[in-house]
Amino acid sequence: MLGRRTVLLGVLFAWLLSGCHALNTCDECWWYNRTSAHRLNKGVESYEEGNYIASMEALNNVLQTKLAERDDKVSAYKYLAFIHCVSGREKMCFDAFRKALAINPNFELTHAEAGHPIWGPVFRSAKVKSTK
Repeated sequence: MLGRRTVLLGVLFAWLLSGCHALNTCDECWWYNRTSAHRLNKGVESYEEGNYIASMEALNNVLQTKLAERDDKVSAYKYLAFIHCVSGREKMCFDAFRKALAINPNFELTHAEAGHPIWGPVFRSAKVKSTK
């Protein structure tokens, strides 16, 4: 016969597992994967939707995560640079590219990104100054 404690623990466990189903999204579940890769994906998704405030918040969370992968941090700085550039903050754009290059001196933009009229020249300038 099952003890009262075992039944209570089973009910509690089932209730916790039903959280995502009840909320309709795992983003709100406390046990959901909160890795830097997940945060980076959320930041990039928000960037692509034009929600720069949410994107900057997610990208800065990646940078504050001590266990974040090196490539995740470089990508976070890249998207922060893009946001700063399109928002008219060229110095902050330059600084974000410099920080990405400090982590990975071989970091390059894709061909399409490098040809962008706003951040392409800023990146090239940061790349030149980072090699000195």
